[in-house]
Formats: sequence, C-alpha cells, structure tokens
Amino acid sequence: MKLSLRYDMRAPDIGVDSPDQYAAALDHAVWADEVGFETVYLAEHHGADDGYCAAPMILGSAILGRTRRLTVHLSALVAVLHHPLRLAEDLATLDLIGGGRVEVTAGIGYRDFEYRMFGVERRHRARILEETVQILRQAWTGAEFDFRGERVRVRPRPARPQGPPLFIGGSADASAVRAARIGDGYRPAGSDKDRLYEIYAAERRRLGEPVPPQAPTLGPLFLFVSDNPARDWEIVAPHVLYTTNSNAAWARERGVGTTAYQPAAGLAELQQDPNIRVVTPEECLALCEKLGPDAELVFQPLMGGLPLEAGWRSLRLFESDVLPELVARGYRTPADR
Repeated sequence: MKLSLRYDMRAPDIGVDSPDQYAAALDHAVWADEVGFETVYLAEHHGADDGYCAAPMILGSAILGRTRRLTVHLSALVAVLHHPLRLAEDLATLDLIGGGRVEVTAGIGYRDFEYRMFGVERRHRARILEETVQILRQAWTGAEFDFRGERVRVRPRPARPQGPPLFIGGSADASAVRAARIGDGYRPAGSDKDRLYEIYAAERRRLGEPVPPQAPTLGPLFLFVSDNPARDWEIVAPHVLYTTNSNAAWARERGVGTTAYQPAAGLAELQQDPNIRVVTPEECLALCEKLGPDAELVFQPLMGGLPLEAGWRSLRLFESDVLPELVARGYRTPADR
C-alpha cells in the first residue's frame, strides 16, 4: 500500500497562513520520508485569493533538498502556462536536485482567468500541451533542435536520460486519447477515472503501444485519523468545507469532465461524503482492508488551512497506531530509517 501527502497550499482567512503552511509542509515531508511514505503531490494554480500554490517546482525543490527517498509528483502541472524551454530547464534542474525523484502529471488547465493572466489562448491549449511535451523530450536529449526558427540546446540535462516521467492528466475523454499518444502514462482526475482509463487503454492498443499499469486505487480525498472523531469533525469541518466547495466551484469552469470534490452545506453533508473521512485507527485499518494492499492512501494535513496541531495529531496517530499494523499484515515493509 502506497502512502502519500498532498498539498495545494490554500490559506483562507479561517486557517493557518501561508508562512506557517510552507514551513509545516517541509516538516511533514521530512517526517513522511522517515516513516516510509513514497510520494508528495503538489498542485498548481495561479492568481487565487487564498494563495493556492503557484510555484510547485520551487516548493518541490525545497522538499527534495530535505528528504532522501520521497518522490515529488507535480499533479497537475499546468504545463500550457509555462514557456516550454524554461520548463525543460526547471524540470531538469529539479530532477538533478532530487537525484531522479520527480514525476509530472501535465495538464491543460481549465480556468479562464489563468489563461488571460499568462496570455494563453484557451482554444489552443491542447495543441500547446502536445507541443510542450514534444519540446521537453527533445530538450532532455541534450542535442540541438529547432525551436520556432532557432537552433537551441537546453542545459543541464536531467538526472535520468529520459527526464522525469510525463503523465498526462485530465477529466474528459479527449484527455485519455491525448495521453495515449503523447504521455508516459495517464492520470485521470474526477469521479470517472476507471472509464477514462479504459478509453486510454483502448487507444494505446489501437496504436500498437503497451498499456502501462493503472495508478493505484486511491483512498478518500481527505483522510484524518483521530482518537476522538466527534471532537475532530468539528475542528476539520470548516477547512474541508472551504476546500471541497472551492474546488467544486472551480470545476464548473471546465465545461466538461467531473470532479470528486462535491459541494456541501455543512458538517452533516460532509459526514455523508465517502471521500471525506475522519476515522479511528481501527476504522482506518478496516478501510485499508477494504481498499486492498495495492491501493494508495493520501493525506492532506494542511487542507483549507487546517490547524497545524490537528494535522500533526492525525499523522502521528497514523504512525503509532495504524502503520505498524499495516506492516504486520504485510501491506507495508518496515521503513529503513
């Protein structure tokens, strides 16, 4: 069973501010590295009032510098908003800093404001993504190539000859077909992942290409381990409500596709959402048994500016009361500290 952290760094007025969040995310990563987590996912958006992470590569660099084994997965990197040559340089440098511990899920984005902010034509976003992926692959060979009429060479080269794996993200059918053509794999988002992956797999087979393994089954969007769920539901509810409602509202800007984040009016509705779970250690173990050993648990200990002490309490309880039992049941191997 894979274990991961995820951060979007939203810092609404109801919660912890950005300076404390960024410091905490680095401390979480050190802890996760020590107890054997595999991945930290970093999201990207721009111009948000709540400080949504706009520079995941910089945050990822800091995390890689403080850890030994943890992989930084940029998910999703809104690749169409970046100059492709600069993106090739930045990702190569990040890969070098981490010694090959970087993965990328590249997306086309969906927020009109962001396209306007960076002078990108929304209607060209799919073409721009395909061009960007092609340029990244050319750039990381180290050879000269033609870029818009100029002969260019990108340095430094990444730690791995092929560069970081480039997954393609998305929540619509077109993203599955696109991923089959240009990506190292496909990471569908939303509530329709299995159907989208089948479209991807069918297109790969049609193209005569191998079908990479599907990503692990994910646990809840928000998982909080508690020794007193009644107390902790009251603590986490405002922050989770803020995030799930904000993400659901943004998702409407897509026009197509789905989202796993559902709007909710209050605590009672949150408690009915299977993607939002506040559980005892025993309930967490039961959830793990239901998901199976090939699944992935993702923790968001800063969601919506969640109080730092609450996020740490959940992580520490998972470490002390859940993780050893996962090892005993063969779902995990002991961490090499």
